[in-house]
Amino acid sequence: MSDSELEALREQAARGDLDAVGELIERAAEREDFEELRRLADGGSRDAADQLVELASEKSDLNELRRLAANGNSDAAEVLAELTGEDSPDEDE
Repeated sequence: MSDSELEALREQAARGDLDAVGELIERAAEREDFEELRRLADGGSRDAADQLVELASEKSDLNELRRLAANGNSDAAEVLAELTGEDSPDEDE
């Protein structure tokens, strides 16, 4: 996908095109593009957040998982706990 095609897809996503958002997520996951996934997740895409957790888990990116967990992502907190052997916040209850 060319840069211009990618930019057009981003513009469609910004206008609320859910198919474009899905395509961006898929492409970002394939490219292991943390920045694109972060941008989409920060924009409210739960699917992007899920992909970000999955990718961070696959790469054992503890810093990204900590960032996500600190921002309230319980899936990231659980994966982080599994990878580090620490209790996740939910296990304290």
